[in-house]
Formats: sequence, C-alpha cells, structure tokens
Amino acid sequence: MKTIAVIKTGGKQYIVSEGKVLTVEKIESEVGSKLEFDAMLISDEEGSDVKIGTPIIDGAKISAVITEHGRAKKVSVIKYKSKSRYRRNVGHRQPFTKIQINKITV
Repeated sequence: MKTIAVIKTGGKQYIVSEGKVLTVEKIESEVGSKLEFDAMLISDEEGSDVKIGTPIIDGAKISAVITEHGRAKKVSVIKYKSKSRYRRNVGHRQPFTKIQINKITV
C-alpha cells in the first residue's frame, strides 16, 4: 500500500510519496545530506485512512536526501514604457535543489 503525504518547504506545499524526486526551492546543505520534514497530511492511496495535522501531525516524519543543486532556465523580465525610450531586459535564473523522498514514517 502506497502512502502519500504533504510537506511544506520553501514556502510551498508538495504532495510526496516514497521514491519520488522533487525540485524545491534551494536548501543550503551539501549534496548527499539527509533531511527530515514534518507531515501536514498523510493518506493511503485509496484515501480511506487520512490523518490531517493542525498544522503538522505529531510523530510523523518524512526523510529525504539531497541529490542535486542547480539553477533553472533563464526567465527574461522585460520592462517597457511607450513613447519614452525606456526598455530594460533583465534575466533571472532561480536556484533549486532536487531531493528524493526515502521514507514516510507515521
């Protein structure tokens, strides 16, 4: 039976299961280091056994490992004002961290 959980990191919430690889906001740790997240919601695959935290579930932990750090593709931020010769083109690459979920403990 597959367990599904909801975690919060980097100001966002993610639906995770064991073995899933996620791209999240940058986490300041080395590649290969282990992480633990608190679960906000845990459910089985059918949705029959659901535990909802307020805001987290006591004793529930999700263990993960950092697999990679990187930067996303470039996004162009263009500013333009008509009739005033004002044009700006600035690029931005958002840093990210890839993590792999190892175990969900209830």
